[in-house]
Amino acid sequence: MINREKKSVLILGASSDIGVNLISQLIKKNYFIIAHYNSTKKKLSKFSNDKVKIFKSDFSLINDTNLKKLNKQIKNYNVSVIINLIGYIDNKNYFNSNLDSLEKSFKANSFVPNLIIRNQLNFMKKKRFGRIINCSSIGIKFGGGKNSYNYSFSKYASEFIPSELRYLAKYNVFINNLRLGMINTKIHKKLKRNKKEVNYRLNLIPANRIAEPNEITNYILFFISDNNSFLTRETISISGGE
Repeated sequence: MINREKKSVLILGASSDIGVNLISQLIKKNYFIIAHYNSTKKKLSKFSNDKVKIFKSDFSLINDTNLKKLNKQIKNYNVSVIINLIGYIDNKNYFNSNLDSLEKSFKANSFVPNLIIRNQLNFMKKKRFGRIINCSSIGIKFGGGKNSYNYSFSKYASEFIPSELRYLAKYNVFINNLRLGMINTKIHKKLKRNKKEVNYRLNLIPANRIAEPNEITNYILFFISDNNSFLTRETISISGGE
C-alpha cells in the first residue's frame, strides 16, 4: 500500500487541457494533488478541496522572496511526484524578443520550475521515491514556430535538468523530459484556423494526426508510477514521429 506522502503530486500548469485530464485520472488512483495555475482557475474549480489543493502564481513575475514562501508551502505537502506542464508563450519571434520578454519566459518555463523541483529533492531521497516529468516542446527540434522563439528557447533550457540530476537514480528518483508535439488542446485548436500551417505540420507527422490529451496523460501516468522502474535522464518525443 503506497502511503499518502508518496502519492502527493504537484502539477505546475494544471489548468491546461492536459492538466485537467491528468487530475481527473490521478483522483481515480487516489493521489492527492497540488495544482498550480497562472490565470485560469475555472477548469480546476470543479475538483473537491479534499483531493486537490489549488494555488495561483505567475512564475514570469515571481521574485525570490515570494518563491521562498511558495516553496515553504509546497514543502508541507511532502511532494514526491512533480509534473511540469507550464506553457508560458508570449508570441515573440527572434527579432522582436528583448531582455525583459526573455527573462519572463525563462523564469516561467525553466528557472522557477527548476527551483521548485530542487526544493523537494531531499524528501524524495529520504523516501527513496521520486518521479519528475518536465513537459517540453517538439518545437525545440524545429527551432520553434513563427512566434514562439522565447517559448522554445526557454523550454530547451529546461531540458538540461535531468542530466544534472542523473545521480538521483540511486535513490529511486527518476526525472525525464517529454517533448510534446501537436495535441488537440486549446492552443493547437487556434492553430487549426490556419489550414495551411496545419497541413504543413500534419505532413511532418507520420502518424498523420495530432494527439489527444488523454494519450499524453497515459504516458505521464506511466512515467510517474512504480511501473517506471529504470527510465531516467531521457528526452522522449511524443509527437507521432514528427
